[in-house]
Amino acid sequence: MNAFYQKFERHAHGEGLKGHATHYCAGCGHGLVHKYIAEAIDELGVQDRTVAISPVGCSVFLYFYLDVGNTQAAHGRAPAVAIGHKVANPNAIVLSYQGDGDLASIGLAEIMQACQLGMPITFIFVNNAIYGMTGGQMAPTTLPGQKTTTTPDGRGKLAGDPLRMAEIVSQIDGPIYVERCALFDAKQRMRAKKAIKKALTLQVENRGLAFVEILSECPTHLKMTPVEAEEWVKNEMTRYFPLGVKKDETVEPWFDLGTPTFKADDVVRVLGGTNTKPTRFGDGFPAHVDERDIEIKFAGAGGDGAQTIAMLTTRTAINEGWDSTHIPSYGPESRGGTSYADVHIAHDEVLSPSSPHPHLLVAFNAPSLDKFGPTVRKGGTIVYDSSVIDKTPELDKSIRLVGVPCTEIAQELGKRMVKNVVALGAMQAATDLFPAESFLATLRQALKANCSVLDLNEEAFARGQAACEGVLHHA
Repeated sequence: MNAFYQKFERHAHGEGLKGHATHYCAGCGHGLVHKYIAEAIDELGVQDRTVAISPVGCSVFLYFYLDVGNTQAAHGRAPAVAIGHKVANPNAIVLSYQGDGDLASIGLAEIMQACQLGMPITFIFVNNAIYGMTGGQMAPTTLPGQKTTTTPDGRGKLAGDPLRMAEIVSQIDGPIYVERCALFDAKQRMRAKKAIKKALTLQVENRGLAFVEILSECPTHLKMTPVEAEEWVKNEMTRYFPLGVKKDETVEPWFDLGTPTFKADDVVRVLGGTNTKPTRFGDGFPAHVDERDIEIKFAGAGGDGAQTIAMLTTRTAINEGWDSTHIPSYGPESRGGTSYADVHIAHDEVLSPSSPHPHLLVAFNAPSLDKFGPTVRKGGTIVYDSSVIDKTPELDKSIRLVGVPCTEIAQELGKRMVKNVVALGAMQAATDLFPAESFLATLRQALKANCSVLDLNEEAFARGQAACEGVLHHA
């Protein structure tokens, strides 16, 4: 089969027998399902068009064996990734391959919404009634009374009843074909093989979404031999998960998005941007902070504006011609904690968007300073709101602490919300990251639709600069 790698290089470096055999436990159903998928891809002649998506769990190792495009998704998010692939390349044959813990637990919202959308995508759902990779815990499909590491006395009523995903999905409008199969004997294996091929065929023909659930053995966590596990699936699982076609509609081909365009002019038009190059005010990369890659963290409570100041800084860096990223992280800010944003500014390319050891920290409240102050690297700078932070933690002596009363200044200006722009001005004065005019140009871009508050924000920026310069002068 061409769709299978002829030698499994990713399994134990492809040495000896391991280079030609899967790593799955003896009696596991994943290997058979892999085989049927590969055969269907070959028979349909779509190997070069196929993109397989595997998330977290035993399903993830699909990419070891299937010689097609492969994407690994975050736990439960394979349907969202599948939609992205299908929209970006409508001619792709997109296969989402998921286990019960992934699809029916953490990914339940994603699979429901993807099925409601009904885009031609193929979902293969391997249901072995247990969390196989992580230690044999109870899964959403664990049977009543079934013993697992988290239900040692058996799944009881208080743990809820198992989810019958094929039945649930068949009630959603989007899917056109839903079937549940098994692997416990030759007859059932042939049915599974045919169901997988049909599910892929419906996508090849642009007819619609197909969902195939396959009952699979997990002898390791069932603590059975492979033969005993097959009997258990046959006699126990099928009682709760009856086999057969749950939905099969005849639908004419309908899916035709055309060829997506990625031309810069079209992207700019759709996003409402401009091709006009921004004016650059800096002389080069701010190498006085770091020669290649600058890490910054902005942190505060909800409403402090940490995310906004992070975005303004990122856009300023991009306007100056450098690669820059902004990643938000929302903590329990509604309960007085900290939300933060990580910013990177790179001379060439940002390789990781997180900022675990920032060169610069801007902190709007004490919890943020206490939490992230110790992570600032030696020689770094911390700008903090001295209006609300009256005590700073013990830090390395090489770290420069600059306290500016951002909230107090904002209140004097009559708008507490502009304290983040005060902090932006203070950060510029403290670090000379980019010229002041660079930040002001970005501020004007951001407020072009709300010019009435532009003067206030420019004044807030200038007041932050002046306050910081005053602090540095008296230091």
